[in-house]
Amino acid sequence: MEELLELKQLLLGGNIQSALLLVEEMTEMSKDDKLNKIFSFSVILLVHLIKQHAEKRSTKSWDTTIRNVVRQIKRSNKRRKASGNYLSSAELLETLADAYKSALDAAALEAFEGQYDAEKLGSMVDRTAIIDQAMSLILGNVE
Repeated sequence: MEELLELKQLLLGGNIQSALLLVEEMTEMSKDDKLNKIFSFSVILLVHLIKQHAEKRSTKSWDTTIRNVVRQIKRSNKRRKASGNYLSSAELLETLADAYKSALDAAALEAFEGQYDAEKLGSMVDRTAIIDQAMSLILGNVE
């Protein structure tokens, strides 16, 4: 909100150059917020996929969470006014790869009632297959 008030003052004062710089800064802040949301939702998605792969089972709760976070990733990635997405497919894949370690740490607390550490749990699953599945879900039509 402070930024909007500052922008208004800059425009009213005729300081267009500073106003444009502030608009750029606000745009970056907005994009960073979107990217952080996508990363957080990616961790949740990967946690549940890791648990499914490790335990070779699923639950209605896990399935519902997976569907919901995929929707949230798609929603967060979609540009509202301008068409397209904030992240390309390659950037989404990079985000999932970055989120994997955090997801593995969290999944280790939940899978098999927490009896395995992240390293052991990681050796029980195929990282590439899980990330590929996550990408497929994100790029597919999940309703």
